[in-house]
Amino acid sequence: MTFTDDAVAVTGAGSGMGRATAELFAERGANVVVVDIDGEAAAETVDRIEADGGEAISVIADVSDADDVQGFVEKTVDTYGSIDVLHNNAGIPQKSTPVEDVEEATWDQVQDVNLKSAFLGAKYAVPQMKEQGEGVILNTASTAGIRPRTGLSAYAASKGGMITLTKQLAYELAEDGIRVNAICPVATDTSMLPEFAAGDLSVEGMADTIPLGRLAEPGDIASAAAFLASDEASMVTGTALEVDGGRDL
Repeated sequence: MTFTDDAVAVTGAGSGMGRATAELFAERGANVVVVDIDGEAAAETVDRIEADGGEAISVIADVSDADDVQGFVEKTVDTYGSIDVLHNNAGIPQKSTPVEDVEEATWDQVQDVNLKSAFLGAKYAVPQMKEQGEGVILNTASTAGIRPRTGLSAYAASKGGMITLTKQLAYELAEDGIRVNAICPVATDTSMLPEFAAGDLSVEGMADTIPLGRLAEPGDIASAAAFLASDEASMVTGTALEVDGGRDL
């Protein structure tokens, strides 16, 4: 699975799963656009890629803002001549909260960052992909969109919406040669994970709920993204790939 000279934009690539994915695409030959709201984190990812001999640039963007999303898509095309892969990966967690205690502002922010961002990414990347005659969109969903957990009403709704949006876009864009797939990670060992811990469920306890007996690593998600974006997955579209160690069985 190589991506020589492909232009790949990864949102939320300043850390965690996004950083691991950006680094893997670069390692396999892609020109990577590292998108993150944290400019220092994005620049650090670029430094790591360049230190390993890869090609990357960073763009600061709020993925819930239409102008910012349009801006990083245009920057990708202006710099590398195309946008071959868009990975809508950026997201925020929700602290476990009974639904009656969820603030409306929290609900809106989670939907904007976790779901509207993917709509905006598609809105601005699809015209270029149609012009190219091909493209791949990847959306980071979650096992929470398949098997909800107590206290995550806003988060589960956003990720369930991401899965449905993925299927809709896959159906809508198939005739244009654009494949769209979602990745559904189980609890993944990143700095965000402790924010999901609830009451009697610790981070360590989360691992005990996974049949394979461990948390996912960012590299597990990166490998899934690379497969779904590759020619080896040329007949795969509209799927929600569970990278979950059996959690959703």
